[in-house]
Amino acid sequence: MVLSVLQKLVYPPSASVVMTAVSVITFLSFSHGGWMETRGKHLQYSKLKDSVQKNTTGDDTNKKKRKGKVVQSKVGMTVLYTPAFLVGLSSFILFPLGDFRFNLLRSAVTAHFFKRVFEVLFVHKYSGSMDVETMVSVSLTYSFFSAITIYNQHVMQSLPEPAIDLKYIGIPMFLLGIVGNFYHHYLLSKLRTKGDKQYKIPQGGLFSLVICPHYLFEILGFFGISCISQTLYAFSFTMGSTFYLMEGVTPLENGTSPSLKIFPKMSRP
Repeated sequence: MVLSVLQKLVYPPSASVVMTAVSVITFLSFSHGGWMETRGKHLQYSKLKDSVQKNTTGDDTNKKKRKGKVVQSKVGMTVLYTPAFLVGLSSFILFPLGDFRFNLLRSAVTAHFFKRVFEVLFVHKYSGSMDVETMVSVSLTYSFFSAITIYNQHVMQSLPEPAIDLKYIGIPMFLLGIVGNFYHHYLLSKLRTKGDKQYKIPQGGLFSLVICPHYLFEILGFFGISCISQTLYAFSFTMGSTFYLMEGVTPLENGTSPSLKIFPKMSRP
C-alpha cells in the first residue's frame, strides 16, 4: 500500500547504485547530526551552540575550547553558501536546455542559496567566529546537495513523470518557505545592535507560537523543492534536514540552556 503510493509520488529510483546509496547516506547522516545536537555536540557554526554550552552561572568559563584555525563568522557563512549558489547558477550554462520541472528545480535551488548569501552580506549581524574545518565541510555538503539535486533532475528528464504531479504544490510551498524564512531572519537581525552579544527573546511574526519559526519555514522551503523535484535524493535530504533542525532546537524546548530559561513554552518547528 505505502510502496504503491510512493511509486506514484516519486520518480523511479536511479539505476545507479551510487545515487541510491548517496540518498540513503544523506538521510542517515543528517538524522545522526540531529541526534548529536540533542546530546550537546553542536556544529561550530550553529546559532544555538554558544547559548547551550554556557554553564549554569551564565558565564563562558565552561565553553568548549576550539581547536584549529577559525575565521570570522561572516566570512565563514559566506563561504558556506556561495559555492552552492554558484553551482546552481552554472547549471544554466552547463545544461542550457531543460523541461519545465528541471528549470523550476534549478531555479529554486539557486534562489535558495542566493537568499542565504544575500542575508549573510546584508541582513545578519555576526560577532563570533567559525572553525575552518566546519566551514569547509558544511560548504561541501551544500555544494554537493546543489550539484546532485540538479544533476539528478537532469537525468530524470528522460523518464516518465510520477503519476501524481506535486510540482504545483511545491511552488507555493517553496515561495512561502523562502519568504517566511527571510522575514523571521530580518526580525532576528533587528534584535541586536552593534557590539551587543546578549541574548534577547525574539518578538513578532510566529515567534510567539514557535521557538524557531525561521527553521519551520526553512523546512517548508526544502519540502517545496522536494515536491518540485519528486526524486528520492531530494526527499532524503529534506527529511534528514528536518530531523536535524527539529532536534537542534531541543535544548531550547527543554530549557537545557540556562540563558534561555525565560523562553516560554512553545511548539517545535
